[in-house]
Amino acid sequence: MYKLAFFVPRDDAEAVKEAVFATGAGRIGDYEACCFQTAGQGQFRPLDGADPHIGQVGELERVEEYKVELVCEDELIGAAISALKLAHPYEEVAYDVWRLADL
Repeated sequence: MYKLAFFVPRDDAEAVKEAVFATGAGRIGDYEACCFQTAGQGQFRPLDGADPHIGQVGELERVEEYKVELVCEDELIGAAISALKLAHPYEEVAYDVWRLADL
């Protein structure tokens, strides 16, 4: 089992979550589409060569985002990450993956 966390602009969160959930990620027992999300503010500065979805090259940008956390079975994590990258509006998707211990 893995935990997947990713950061996504608030306006794009539902579409990105649905794409990840469609892979089977976010299931806990008899429940699906399970996640926890926390509101926050992300920041970045696009460099030369970037094609930013939000902001301008060379300018610091601050964006209202959600951090979304969910669990994912071992055999689904690759598909979940692929779906995340396809559905996410950013060129470079910020995400973390942790293997969970079974205690």
